[in-house]
Amino acid sequence: MADSFSKKEGNKKKAKKKQDKALRREDRKVHNNKGKSLEDMIIYVDKNGNFTSVPPHLQLEEDLISRTTNSNETSEIYSGMINFLHEKGYGFITEDKTRDSLFFNYDVNSFPFKKNDKVSFKKESSLKGFKATQITKNK
Repeated sequence: MADSFSKKEGNKKKAKKKQDKALRREDRKVHNNKGKSLEDMIIYVDKNGNFTSVPPHLQLEEDLISRTTNSNETSEIYSGMINFLHEKGYGFITEDKTRDSLFFNYDVNSFPFKKNDKVSFKKESSLKGFKATQITKNK
């Protein structure tokens, strides 16, 4: 007896599934990830949250190298305003151009600082970022 239309369609679907499964199996064999070393499979995250293949201890070295190459920028004189003072001998200056906040230390014997004073200073790189040095009061 002849097969009905629905049986023919069912057989076509089964054959198609079987063919797709064989293609997937072949693809897995070709693109086999097994056997890769652990180093090839590891991915690192940098300080900005981006994926990278560079380990963290090497990222720090690259960061330090880039900081030392930018040391010539710190010879400029910047201007800003004191936005915070503490009686323990430190404060923060807001730079005029970039609006960055910079840490600074001051002695009691140096000229008196007040909040909102306009000052000129030089930037110096430290472990925690930039800090202000050689601070002079603007008139």
